[in-house]
Amino acid sequence: MDLAEFRQWRQKNLLGISIRVLPPTGQYDPTKLINFGTNRWAFKPELGYSRRWGHWILDAYGGAWLYTTNPDYLLIGRFASKTNTQSQAPIGSFEGHLSYDLRRQLWISLDGNYWFGGRTSLNGVQNPNTFQKSSRVGVSGSIPLTARQSLKLGYSDGAYVRLGGNFKNVSVAWQYSWLGRPN
Repeated sequence: MDLAEFRQWRQKNLLGISIRVLPPTGQYDPTKLINFGTNRWAFKPELGYSRRWGHWILDAYGGAWLYTTNPDYLLIGRFASKTNTQSQAPIGSFEGHLSYDLRRQLWISLDGNYWFGGRTSLNGVQNPNTFQKSSRVGVSGSIPLTARQSLKLGYSDGAYVRLGGNFKNVSVAWQYSWLGRPN
């Protein structure tokens, strides 16, 4: 649709699917514990839903990270005489946003997410201590500066943290639209 049609469009129910694909890029050295590369593929299929009721908007997403096996994991010390394989179980994720539009380009949102899973295994032996389960909550909003510019602010904190992710996050973004106004 052109810009004039887009401006008149009003959201009701939206349903979408996506898939992210992360190839094994970056430098990988199997004799190092910490690497810039991963030496495995990762895929994240995701389903999203969005619904508007007047000034309120609900966005919700559910997906799962799926990983291939790293066939050359940590070839040092006592493990150097054989090839090690590392695998990781899927990580499920849910995310939601409840937003309220005060007026054009001025909105506020309550945000939350939850993820779980991801146990790793070395040569088929699962490590139960690597199970991840965490959640974050936050708020975000957008303040219009001009017809083409806005300032987006956000804050989030760990709500429940079992492994990693225990930090506070503050974000500030300036947004500019290059799209012109409809005639």
